[in-house]
Amino acid sequence: MVDDDVALLRVVREALVASLQCEVDTSPKPEYAFELALKKKYDLLVFDFQMPMIDGAMLFFLIGKVYQNSQPVREVPPLLLISGKAEETRAQELLKEPGVAGLVAKPFAINRLLEKIKAAVPAIRSVTSF
Repeated sequence: MVDDDVALLRVVREALVASLQCEVDTSPKPEYAFELALKKKYDLLVFDFQMPMIDGAMLFFLIGKVYQNSQPVREVPPLLLISGKAEETRAQELLKEPGVAGLVAKPFAINRLLEKIKAAVPAIRSVTSF
């Protein structure tokens, strides 16, 4: 998960680890997330739509380009965007892009995010509910 709001990253990571018992990498810096995406395999990417320097859509596009040109070609995991400006035209247009699994408007309840994650990655199962 990449978001420039460090407090949000901490809360979401704790909720996902407790509720879904999954491994979660978080970073407030898109460039670090890009490096992680090149080194590790992920089931889902969760990016903030608006961040300084590189927005979530551009980060997803860059990761996709690198994956397509790698040997062997890597499959790009689905993207879940989170945004304080979910109603913006550009955010809505991104939902039509291949690989974009959904958009969660900020502020959001953890349950809402968990529902979207489980819809994007059906293999994930809840352990507890919030």
